[in-house]
Amino acid sequence: MGEDRIVIITGASSGIGKATAKALARKGFTTVLAARNLENLQKVEKEIISEDGKAVSISTDITVRSQVRDLVDSTIKHYGKVDVFICNAGIYWRCPAKDLVMEDIQHVMDTNFYGSLFCIYEVLPNMLSRKNGQIIVVSSFDGLKGIPPDSAYVASKFAVTGFAEVLRQELQGNGITVTTIFPSRVNTPMIADVEVPFISRKIPPEYVAKKIINSIHKKKRNVLVPYLGPKFLYLINCISTNLGDFLVRLFHLAGEDIKK
Repeated sequence: MGEDRIVIITGASSGIGKATAKALARKGFTTVLAARNLENLQKVEKEIISEDGKAVSISTDITVRSQVRDLVDSTIKHYGKVDVFICNAGIYWRCPAKDLVMEDIQHVMDTNFYGSLFCIYEVLPNMLSRKNGQIIVVSSFDGLKGIPPDSAYVASKFAVTGFAEVLRQELQGNGITVTTIFPSRVNTPMIADVEVPFISRKIPPEYVAKKIINSIHKKKRNVLVPYLGPKFLYLINCISTNLGDFLVRLFHLAGEDIKK
């Protein structure tokens, strides 16, 4: 599946990014790992290489476009192409809208929205010239139905979801697939301090990685992870936002902060 295929994964030092990088390496992909923390990134690289996989680490802050450009340029210079770019890096911000300050919102948007756009715009010319490639945007179910108290996070995920929705349509016929992944709660360090109800229990990052790999294999456009629960809530919300909001309250989907 992945022989001679080059994939860049941002946020690859932990969580979904790490699980996806390791899974793709097992499939034969050459994995280019990107994150801010080079030390943690190199630990993932060593794990992949110890399993006879191919990996290289490049320290990258996706909020700095020049660093994203260097990431893509270095990959193309060394390997000649980028087959798949997984825009996975992101931050979670849990705060009621009334308590947010603009600096917080801008910080979240800089990473989750503009950071993803920097990645897309830096890799797109190579894919367009080759008329081949896949851009995978790891959004969130929060990018389809907002759950309190995540207003800034939700805004960033709605923004990147909408952008990918249009980009996918505009690139139709150019040989480029745009895929958006919508995970629900995932058991990663990002939400380690949030306790959620059983109905919205955290899924393993390896499960999301499996769905990402399937989306590469089948060139899927939109992928809900898991499928049934989020799909049901999304459809109900499309029919009636009042009912959608009621279900969020009924099942305590906002979760609670773990008291330390």
